[in-house]
Amino acid sequence: MKNNYLVIMAGGSGSRFWPVSSEELPKQFLDILGCGRTLIQLTADRFKGLVPAENVWVVTSASYAQTVKEQLPEVPEENILCEPCRRNTAPCICYVSWKIKKRNPKANVVVSPADHAVLDTAAFQEVISGALAFAAETDAMVTLGIKPTRPETGYGYIKADLSYSSSRRQNIYRVDEFKEKPSLEVAGEYIKQPNYLWNAGIFIWSVSTIVNAFRVYQPATSAIFEALLPYYDTPNEQPMIDAEFPKCENISIDYAVMEKAEEIFVCPANFAWSDLGNWSSLRERLDQDPYGNVTVGDNIHLFDTHHSIVHTCGKKRVVVQGLDGYVVAENNGELLICKLSEEQRIKLFH
Repeated sequence: MKNNYLVIMAGGSGSRFWPVSSEELPKQFLDILGCGRTLIQLTADRFKGLVPAENVWVVTSASYAQTVKEQLPEVPEENILCEPCRRNTAPCICYVSWKIKKRNPKANVVVSPADHAVLDTAAFQEVISGALAFAAETDAMVTLGIKPTRPETGYGYIKADLSYSSSRRQNIYRVDEFKEKPSLEVAGEYIKQPNYLWNAGIFIWSVSTIVNAFRVYQPATSAIFEALLPYYDTPNEQPMIDAEFPKCENISIDYAVMEKAEEIFVCPANFAWSDLGNWSSLRERLDQDPYGNVTVGDNIHLFDTHHSIVHTCGKKRVVVQGLDGYVVAENNGELLICKLSEEQRIKLFH
């Protein structure tokens, strides 16, 4: 287990859960599920037993670094990396990969967003454990694919070659193609075919494999972080990162590497998963009452209400009557009442 590493990407603004989340405190640092643990804490929790605490890394922004320290005190402070600006996931992953490679060239790495929900930790760990072993034995890059349960238009898809699995590991297959977020009609066609999977945005590879991939497919970005090797773990590291990081192309790891590389594999999984992108996805992940409602908070009372979610952070009594398909959310004196079908417009009002 000493060669297993976890990278948690926690730099996103995560403000789509307004008024509960905000730019100052985005969703990954909130107990959005109402279980007593924040999303980033739950992310770290599900890797316990797979990755030693000293091998956990977090990439975030400087404004969130103190929050990370408070919520994940077991993570070494030197393993919390601060991006000076947002440049999507490829520069973030390239930076931390060079850092880990300098420390342990034999490292096998899982890269995970901080704000996803996984309800079956045991099933998740079984899949990740197999993928880590596969990455250690090969030069392959592995991504997690979730078996779709509905024609979802908010996720990218992976088209897998399920005709035969890898000779080294069962349930790991070659990726034929990555698909962009589809229309509802196309998504409906995808879920009729067993080889189309949701792209969970969780990646597994050896550190040498991903570093070499950056050298080949993103040489300019790779050169930036390779040139900074003498500064890593010195007082000059952050000033150099602050100067050089903004020069990186703003590009996702999918576009930068995954869609270009050849040795790309997917591990299909069927545990309950969500990227918790909005109030609707949160409602789908939590236990619903017989009328399709979800409540998070104390002293909430529903009458003649269906297919809705009510999320409160205060102690005030909340009574809701006669709503169907709504989100009601309250935090710090701000109140949201909105149709779930119209929640993409929430950002216009805050």
